[in-house]
Amino acid sequence: MKIEIQSIPLEQKIILRNLMQLYQYDFSELSGEDINEYARFEYNYLDYYWTEEKRFPYLIRVEDKIAGFVLVNDHLLSNHNGEARSLAEFFILRKFRRRGIGSQVAKKIFSSHSGPWEVTTLEYNKAAISFWTKTISDYTNGKFEEIVRNGDDWDGRIYKFG
Repeated sequence: MKIEIQSIPLEQKIILRNLMQLYQYDFSELSGEDINEYARFEYNYLDYYWTEEKRFPYLIRVEDKIAGFVLVNDHLLSNHNGEARSLAEFFILRKFRRRGIGSQVAKKIFSSHSGPWEVTTLEYNKAAISFWTKTISDYTNGKFEEIVRNGDDWDGRIYKFG
């Protein structure tokens, strides 16, 4: 199976904007988020991926078909004592799920940005917790830290490694 991860140039931002709607629609089942008065979900940080230096938007293709996206940045919830990357958003279209694609993509992304990483997931997203625990454990040979935080600023898991 041919899996490609491509940087998204500014000229193709509309592709990510459209995929973001599907991602947020899927996620709204858990988050309860509503669409706005224009029948769209809001994602306030999208434009920053082309204006801030340490943000990286990636498109995922499987057999030349668009299959999802990954957003990487350096906005962290925990102290890493230095620079680290954060896997900000990660989305695989339903058609491509449960085939090992997401895990392969995540591992390729981790390897493409050397150094420490942080991956977060909300506590109510049990499928994501299962996916990230397994994927990160496989990638690190079990050498990662999992922090459960329940507070005003975050209610979920923080995985630190690298």
